[in-house]
Amino acid sequence: MTESDFSAASLVRGDAAFRLQRRLGLIPKEGLGVGRRAIFYALLTWLPIAVWAAWRGRALGSTLDEPLVHHFGVNVRCLVAIPLLVFAEAVAHAVSMRLIPHFVNAGIVTDRAAFKAVIEDAARVRNLTLPWAIIAGLTIAWAIMAPSTPQAHDLLWAGDPAKQSFGFGGWWYLYVARPVYVALVLAWFWRLVLTTRLMFKISRLPLSLVPTHPDRLAGLGFLGSIPGAFSLVILALSSVLAAGWAHDVKYHEATLNSLKMPAVAFLVLMLVIYLSPLFVFFPALSRVRKFARLEYAALVARHGRAVRERWIKGREVVADEPLLQAPEIGPVADTLSLYDAVKRMRPVPVGKTSLIAVLVPAIIPMIVVVALRVPVKDMLLGLLKALT
Repeated sequence: MTESDFSAASLVRGDAAFRLQRRLGLIPKEGLGVGRRAIFYALLTWLPIAVWAAWRGRALGSTLDEPLVHHFGVNVRCLVAIPLLVFAEAVAHAVSMRLIPHFVNAGIVTDRAAFKAVIEDAARVRNLTLPWAIIAGLTIAWAIMAPSTPQAHDLLWAGDPAKQSFGFGGWWYLYVARPVYVALVLAWFWRLVLTTRLMFKISRLPLSLVPTHPDRLAGLGFLGSIPGAFSLVILALSSVLAAGWAHDVKYHEATLNSLKMPAVAFLVLMLVIYLSPLFVFFPALSRVRKFARLEYAALVARHGRAVRERWIKGREVVADEPLLQAPEIGPVADTLSLYDAVKRMRPVPVGKTSLIAVLVPAIIPMIVVVALRVPVKDMLLGLLKALT
Protein backbone atom coordinates (compact mmCIF):
# COMPACT_ATOMS: atom_id res chain seq x y z
CA MET A 1 0.00 0.00 0.00
CA THR A 2 1.25 3.47 -0.91
CA GLU A 3 1.02 6.69 1.11
CA SER A 4 -1.98 7.78 -0.99
CA ASP A 5 -3.85 4.64 0.11
CA PHE A 6 -3.61 5.80 3.73
CA SER A 7 -4.90 9.32 2.97
CA ALA A 8 -8.43 7.94 3.33
CA ALA A 9 -7.64 6.93 6.92
CA SER A 10 -7.95 10.49 8.25
CA LEU A 11 -10.64 10.80 10.86
CA VAL A 12 -11.70 14.30 9.77
CA ARG A 13 -10.35 15.18 6.35
CA GLY A 14 -13.02 14.84 3.68
CA ASP A 15 -16.23 14.55 5.73
CA ALA A 16 -19.31 16.63 4.93
CA ALA A 17 -18.50 19.31 7.53
CA PHE A 18 -14.96 19.56 6.16
CA ARG A 19 -16.21 19.96 2.60
CA LEU A 20 -18.75 22.62 3.57
CA GLN A 21 -16.20 24.65 5.51
CA ARG A 22 -13.78 24.44 2.60
CA ARG A 23 -16.44 25.81 0.25
CA LEU A 24 -17.03 28.67 2.69
CA GLY A 25 -13.31 29.46 2.73
CA LEU A 26 -12.80 28.49 6.37
CA ILE A 27 -10.50 25.62 5.40
CA PRO A 28 -7.67 26.29 2.93
CA LYS A 29 -6.91 24.06 -0.03
CA GLU A 30 -3.96 22.62 1.88
CA GLY A 31 -4.13 21.74 5.56
CA LEU A 32 -6.98 21.85 8.05
CA GLY A 33 -7.03 25.55 8.91
CA VAL A 34 -7.76 24.84 12.58
CA GLY A 35 -6.22 28.10 13.76
CA ARG A 36 -8.39 30.36 11.65
CA ARG A 37 -11.50 28.30 12.38
CA ALA A 38 -10.90 28.29 16.14
CA ILE A 39 -10.65 32.08 16.14
CA PHE A 40 -13.65 32.46 13.84
CA TYR A 41 -15.99 30.28 15.90
CA ALA A 42 -14.81 31.76 19.20
CA LEU A 43 -15.51 35.30 17.98
CA LEU A 44 -18.77 34.28 16.30
CA THR A 45 -20.17 32.83 19.50
CA TRP A 46 -18.71 35.12 22.17
CA LEU A 47 -18.12 38.60 20.70
CA PRO A 48 -21.80 39.54 20.05
CA ILE A 49 -22.67 38.43 23.59
CA ALA A 50 -19.80 40.38 25.14
CA VAL A 51 -20.52 43.55 23.14
CA TRP A 52 -24.23 43.48 23.99
CA ALA A 53 -23.54 42.77 27.67
CA ALA A 54 -21.03 45.62 27.86
CA TRP A 55 -23.45 47.99 26.14
CA ARG A 56 -26.28 47.08 28.53
CA GLY A 57 -24.07 47.16 31.63
CA ARG A 58 -24.36 43.41 32.13
CA ALA A 59 -20.76 42.45 31.49
CA LEU A 60 -18.93 43.47 34.68
CA GLY A 61 -21.78 43.81 37.14
CA SER A 62 -22.01 47.43 38.20
CA THR A 63 -25.82 47.14 38.23
CA LEU A 64 -26.27 43.36 38.19
CA ASP A 65 -25.69 40.69 40.84
CA GLU A 66 -24.59 38.03 38.34
CA PRO A 67 -23.02 39.71 35.29
CA LEU A 68 -21.60 37.90 32.28
CA VAL A 69 -18.08 37.83 33.73
CA HIS A 70 -19.34 35.72 36.66
CA HIS A 71 -20.83 33.07 34.36
CA PHE A 72 -17.73 31.02 33.69
CA GLY A 73 -19.72 28.43 31.75
CA VAL A 74 -20.76 30.90 29.04
CA ASN A 75 -17.27 32.31 28.56
CA VAL A 76 -15.47 28.97 28.78
CA ARG A 77 -17.89 27.37 26.33
CA CYS A 78 -17.19 30.05 23.71
CA LEU A 79 -13.55 30.94 24.32
CA VAL A 80 -12.10 27.61 25.49
CA ALA A 81 -14.27 24.62 24.63
CA ILE A 82 -15.22 25.56 21.07
CA PRO A 83 -11.62 26.34 20.01
CA LEU A 84 -10.46 23.10 21.67
CA LEU A 85 -13.04 21.11 19.70
CA VAL A 86 -11.70 22.68 16.50
CA PHE A 87 -8.02 22.14 17.37
CA ALA A 88 -8.88 18.53 18.22
CA GLU A 89 -9.35 17.89 14.50
CA ALA A 90 -5.62 18.42 13.88
CA VAL A 91 -4.74 16.06 16.74
CA ALA A 92 -7.16 13.35 15.58
CA HIS A 93 -5.94 13.66 12.00
CA ALA A 94 -2.31 13.29 13.08
CA VAL A 95 -3.04 10.29 15.33
CA SER A 96 -5.08 8.45 12.71
CA MET A 97 -2.51 9.08 9.98
CA ARG A 98 0.26 7.78 12.27
CA LEU A 99 -1.41 4.69 13.69
CA ILE A 100 -3.37 3.23 10.77
CA PRO A 101 -0.32 2.71 8.49
CA HIS A 102 1.45 0.94 11.37
CA PHE A 103 -0.80 -2.08 10.89
CA VAL A 104 0.94 -2.57 7.54
CA ASN A 105 4.40 -1.30 8.45
CA ALA A 106 4.59 -3.63 11.48
CA GLY A 107 3.44 -6.64 9.45
CA ILE A 108 0.30 -7.09 11.54
CA VAL A 109 -1.98 -7.11 8.50
CA THR A 110 -1.49 -10.19 6.35
CA ASP A 111 -4.11 -9.40 3.69
CA ARG A 112 -3.33 -5.93 2.37
CA ALA A 113 -6.14 -5.96 -0.15
CA ALA A 114 -8.70 -6.63 2.59
CA PHE A 115 -7.12 -3.94 4.77
CA LYS A 116 -7.31 -1.44 1.93
CA ALA A 117 -10.97 -2.30 1.45
CA VAL A 118 -11.64 -1.66 5.15
CA ILE A 119 -9.94 1.76 4.96
CA GLU A 120 -11.88 2.69 1.84
CA ASP A 121 -15.14 1.63 3.48
CA ALA A 122 -14.31 3.76 6.53
CA ALA A 123 -13.67 6.75 4.28
CA ARG A 124 -16.96 6.17 2.47
CA VAL A 125 -18.91 6.16 5.75
CA ARG A 126 -16.97 9.18 7.01
CA ASN A 127 -17.91 11.14 3.88
CA LEU A 128 -21.64 10.42 4.13
CA THR A 129 -23.90 13.47 4.37
CA LEU A 130 -26.73 11.78 6.30
CA PRO A 131 -24.97 11.64 9.71
CA TRP A 132 -24.25 15.35 9.50
CA ALA A 133 -27.85 16.07 8.56
CA ILE A 134 -28.87 14.15 11.70
CA ILE A 135 -26.37 16.17 13.75
CA ALA A 136 -27.81 19.39 12.33
CA GLY A 137 -31.35 18.21 13.09
CA LEU A 138 -30.49 17.29 16.68
CA THR A 139 -28.74 20.62 17.16
CA ILE A 140 -31.73 22.57 15.86
CA ALA A 141 -34.10 20.54 18.04
CA TRP A 142 -31.90 21.26 21.06
CA ALA A 143 -31.86 24.98 20.26
CA ILE A 144 -35.65 25.07 19.97
CA MET A 145 -36.28 23.08 23.15
CA ALA A 146 -33.60 24.74 25.30
CA PRO A 147 -35.50 28.00 26.04
CA SER A 148 -38.43 26.00 27.47
CA THR A 149 -36.12 24.66 30.22
CA PRO A 150 -33.71 27.54 30.80
CA GLN A 151 -30.87 27.21 33.26
CA ALA A 152 -31.04 30.25 35.55
CA HIS A 153 -27.32 30.33 36.21
CA ASP A 154 -26.52 30.45 32.51
CA LEU A 155 -28.94 33.27 31.64
CA LEU A 156 -29.30 35.56 34.66
CA TRP A 157 -26.87 37.99 33.02
CA ALA A 158 -29.15 38.20 29.96
CA GLY A 159 -32.55 38.78 31.54
CA ASP A 160 -35.21 36.80 33.40
CA PRO A 161 -34.91 33.06 32.59
CA ALA A 162 -38.16 32.19 34.40
CA LYS A 163 -40.14 34.38 31.99
CA GLN A 164 -37.88 33.65 29.01
CA SER A 165 -37.28 37.37 28.77
CA PHE A 166 -33.81 37.91 27.35
CA GLY A 167 -31.99 40.61 25.48
CA PHE A 168 -30.09 40.12 22.25
CA GLY A 169 -27.13 38.55 24.09
CA GLY A 170 -29.29 35.88 25.70
CA TRP A 171 -30.95 34.90 22.45
CA TRP A 172 -27.56 34.83 20.68
CA TYR A 173 -26.28 32.49 23.37
CA LEU A 174 -29.34 30.22 23.05
CA TYR A 175 -29.56 30.10 19.25
CA VAL A 176 -25.94 30.56 18.12
CA ALA A 177 -23.29 30.00 20.80
CA ARG A 178 -24.73 26.95 22.51
CA PRO A 179 -25.87 25.26 19.25
CA VAL A 180 -22.36 25.64 17.78
CA TYR A 181 -20.94 23.94 20.86
CA VAL A 182 -23.58 21.18 20.77
CA ALA A 183 -22.98 20.56 17.06
CA LEU A 184 -19.23 20.23 17.58
CA VAL A 185 -19.72 17.83 20.50
CA LEU A 186 -22.12 15.68 18.48
CA ALA A 187 -19.65 15.70 15.59
CA TRP A 188 -16.99 14.28 17.87
CA PHE A 189 -19.27 11.55 19.14
CA TRP A 190 -19.89 10.60 15.50
CA ARG A 191 -16.13 10.48 14.92
CA LEU A 192 -15.77 8.24 17.96
CA VAL A 193 -18.34 5.90 16.40
CA LEU A 194 -16.33 5.97 13.16
CA THR A 195 -13.15 5.10 15.04
CA THR A 196 -14.78 2.25 16.93
CA ARG A 197 -16.29 0.90 13.71
CA LEU A 198 -12.93 1.04 11.92
CA MET A 199 -11.14 -0.72 14.79
CA PHE A 200 -13.83 -3.40 14.85
CA LYS A 201 -13.45 -4.00 11.11
CA ILE A 202 -9.66 -4.26 11.44
CA SER A 203 -9.94 -6.62 14.42
CA ARG A 204 -11.94 -9.04 12.24
CA LEU A 205 -9.18 -9.25 9.62
CA PRO A 206 -6.59 -12.06 9.68
CA LEU A 207 -3.86 -10.44 11.80
CA SER A 208 -0.33 -11.68 12.40
CA LEU A 209 -0.14 -11.26 16.17
CA VAL A 210 2.91 -12.21 18.23
CA PRO A 211 1.90 -13.52 21.68
CA THR A 212 5.44 -13.07 23.06
CA HIS A 213 5.68 -9.42 21.98
CA PRO A 214 7.21 -7.29 24.78
CA ASP A 215 4.27 -4.85 24.71
CA ARG A 216 2.19 -7.71 26.24
CA LEU A 217 -0.45 -7.05 23.59
CA ALA A 218 0.80 -9.27 20.77
CA GLY A 219 2.15 -6.22 18.93
CA LEU A 220 -0.99 -4.06 19.29
CA GLY A 221 0.39 -1.88 22.08
CA PHE A 222 0.52 1.11 19.74
CA LEU A 223 -3.30 1.21 19.82
CA GLY A 224 -3.08 2.66 23.32
CA SER A 225 -2.50 6.02 21.62
CA ILE A 226 -5.99 6.07 20.07
CA PRO A 227 -7.68 7.83 23.04
CA GLY A 228 -5.10 10.59 22.60
CA ALA A 229 -6.95 11.58 19.44
CA PHE A 230 -9.82 12.69 21.68
CA SER A 231 -7.86 14.28 24.54
CA LEU A 232 -8.75 17.84 23.53
CA VAL A 233 -12.40 16.83 23.20
CA ILE A 234 -12.35 15.47 26.75
CA LEU A 235 -10.64 18.66 27.93
CA ALA A 236 -13.37 20.74 26.26
CA LEU A 237 -16.17 18.74 27.88
CA SER A 238 -14.52 18.83 31.27
CA SER A 239 -13.85 22.57 30.98
CA VAL A 240 -17.52 23.38 30.39
CA LEU A 241 -18.63 21.10 33.22
CA ALA A 242 -16.02 22.47 35.63
CA ALA A 243 -16.84 26.07 34.68
CA GLY A 244 -20.44 25.55 35.76
CA TRP A 245 -19.28 23.98 39.01
CA ALA A 246 -16.82 26.82 39.60
CA HIS A 247 -19.66 29.34 39.28
CA ASP A 248 -21.73 27.41 41.82
CA VAL A 249 -18.80 27.08 44.24
CA LYS A 250 -17.79 30.73 44.05
CA TYR A 251 -21.18 32.44 43.89
CA HIS A 252 -23.74 29.94 45.22
CA GLU A 253 -21.95 28.31 48.15
CA ALA A 254 -21.75 24.87 46.55
CA THR A 255 -19.45 22.52 48.46
CA LEU A 256 -16.72 20.34 47.04
CA ASN A 257 -18.27 17.31 48.76
CA SER A 258 -21.47 17.81 46.77
CA LEU A 259 -19.42 17.62 43.55
CA LYS A 260 -17.53 14.42 44.35
CA MET A 261 -20.05 11.96 42.98
CA PRO A 262 -20.78 13.95 39.78
CA ALA A 263 -17.02 14.26 39.22
CA VAL A 264 -16.45 10.53 39.70
CA ALA A 265 -19.40 9.72 37.44
CA PHE A 266 -17.99 12.02 34.75
CA LEU A 267 -14.55 10.42 34.94
CA VAL A 268 -16.00 6.92 34.70
CA LEU A 269 -18.18 7.97 31.77
CA MET A 270 -15.17 9.43 29.94
CA LEU A 271 -13.21 6.22 30.46
CA VAL A 272 -16.06 4.04 29.20
CA ILE A 273 -16.75 6.21 26.16
CA TYR A 274 -13.22 6.99 24.98
CA LEU A 275 -11.65 3.61 25.70
CA SER A 276 -14.43 1.83 23.80
CA PRO A 277 -12.49 1.64 20.48
CA LEU A 278 -9.84 -0.46 22.24
CA PHE A 279 -12.22 -3.07 23.61
CA VAL A 280 -13.16 -4.31 20.13
CA PHE A 281 -9.81 -6.14 20.08
CA PHE A 282 -10.74 -8.19 23.15
CA PRO A 283 -11.94 -11.25 21.16
CA ALA A 284 -8.84 -11.32 18.93
CA LEU A 285 -6.37 -10.89 21.78
CA SER A 286 -8.19 -13.34 24.04
CA ARG A 287 -8.17 -15.92 21.28
CA VAL A 288 -4.45 -15.45 20.64
CA ARG A 289 -3.63 -15.71 24.35
CA LYS A 290 -5.82 -18.79 24.81
CA PHE A 291 -4.16 -20.81 22.05
CA ALA A 292 -0.68 -19.41 22.66
CA ARG A 293 -0.69 -20.57 26.27
CA LEU A 294 -1.35 -24.13 25.09
CA GLU A 295 1.21 -23.92 22.29
CA TYR A 296 3.99 -22.42 24.41
CA ALA A 297 3.21 -24.74 27.30
CA ALA A 298 3.75 -27.65 24.91
CA LEU A 299 7.00 -26.04 23.68
CA VAL A 300 8.32 -25.66 27.23
CA ALA A 301 7.37 -29.26 27.99
CA ARG A 302 9.15 -30.59 24.89
CA HIS A 303 12.21 -28.53 25.63
CA GLY A 304 12.24 -29.58 29.29
CA ARG A 305 11.93 -33.26 28.39
CA ALA A 306 14.78 -32.98 25.91
CA VAL A 307 17.00 -31.28 28.50
CA ARG A 308 16.14 -33.98 31.05
CA GLU A 309 16.88 -36.75 28.55
CA ARG A 310 20.27 -35.24 27.67
CA TRP A 311 21.58 -33.93 30.99
CA ILE A 312 19.75 -35.98 33.64
CA LYS A 313 19.50 -39.39 32.00
CA GLY A 314 22.71 -38.88 30.05
CA ARG A 315 21.42 -40.02 26.67
CA GLU A 316 23.57 -38.88 23.76
CA VAL A 317 20.73 -38.86 21.23
CA VAL A 318 17.28 -37.57 22.15
CA ALA A 319 14.11 -37.25 20.12
CA ASP A 320 14.09 -33.44 20.20
CA GLU A 321 17.80 -32.91 19.54
CA PRO A 322 17.17 -30.03 17.05
CA LEU A 323 15.10 -28.26 19.70
CA LEU A 324 18.05 -28.21 22.11
CA GLN A 325 20.28 -26.68 19.46
CA ALA A 326 17.82 -24.02 18.22
CA PRO A 327 19.60 -20.66 18.74
CA GLU A 328 16.34 -18.70 18.71
CA ILE A 329 15.17 -20.62 21.79
CA GLY A 330 18.38 -20.96 23.77
CA PRO A 331 18.58 -22.37 27.30
CA VAL A 332 15.72 -23.47 29.53
CA ALA A 333 15.42 -19.99 31.06
CA ASP A 334 14.58 -18.57 27.62
CA THR A 335 11.78 -21.03 27.00
CA LEU A 336 10.33 -20.23 30.40
CA SER A 337 10.50 -16.49 29.65
CA LEU A 338 8.59 -17.08 26.41
CA TYR A 339 5.82 -18.87 28.29
CA ASP A 340 5.81 -16.19 30.97
CA ALA A 341 5.45 -13.50 28.28
CA VAL A 342 2.38 -15.30 26.92
CA LYS A 343 0.87 -15.59 30.42
CA ARG A 344 1.29 -11.83 30.93
CA MET A 345 -0.52 -10.93 27.74
CA ARG A 346 -3.38 -8.46 28.26
CA PRO A 347 -6.70 -8.97 26.43
CA VAL A 348 -7.36 -5.26 25.87
CA PRO A 349 -4.83 -2.61 24.70
CA VAL A 350 -5.59 -0.32 27.63
CA GLY A 351 -2.55 0.86 29.50
CA LYS A 352 -0.88 3.85 31.08
CA THR A 353 -0.81 5.85 27.84
CA SER A 354 -4.52 5.46 27.13
CA LEU A 355 -5.55 6.10 30.73
CA ILE A 356 -3.46 9.27 30.90
CA ALA A 357 -4.92 10.47 27.59
CA VAL A 358 -8.41 10.29 29.10
CA LEU A 359 -7.95 11.08 32.78
CA VAL A 360 -5.49 13.99 32.64
CA PRO A 361 -7.60 16.28 30.41
CA ALA A 362 -10.71 15.30 32.37
CA ILE A 363 -9.15 16.10 35.75
CA ILE A 364 -7.23 19.31 35.01
CA PRO A 365 -10.32 21.61 34.89
CA MET A 366 -11.62 20.03 38.09
CA ILE A 367 -8.39 20.97 39.86
CA VAL A 368 -9.23 24.60 39.09
CA VAL A 369 -12.60 24.13 40.83
CA VAL A 370 -10.92 22.61 43.88
CA ALA A 371 -8.47 25.53 43.95
CA LEU A 372 -11.39 27.88 44.62
CA ARG A 373 -11.83 26.28 48.04
CA VAL A 374 -8.47 24.64 48.76
CA PRO A 375 -5.31 26.76 48.45
CA VAL A 376 -2.95 25.58 45.73
CA LYS A 377 -0.15 25.22 48.29
CA ASP A 378 -2.26 22.82 50.37
CA MET A 379 -3.20 20.82 47.26
CA LEU A 380 0.44 20.45 46.20
CA LEU A 381 1.46 19.39 49.71
CA GLY A 382 -1.36 16.84 49.77
CA LEU A 383 -0.29 15.41 46.43
CA LEU A 384 3.34 15.30 47.58
CA LYS A 385 2.36 13.39 50.72
CA ALA A 386 0.28 10.95 48.68
CA LEU A 387 3.21 10.24 46.37
CA THR A 388 5.80 9.81 49.13
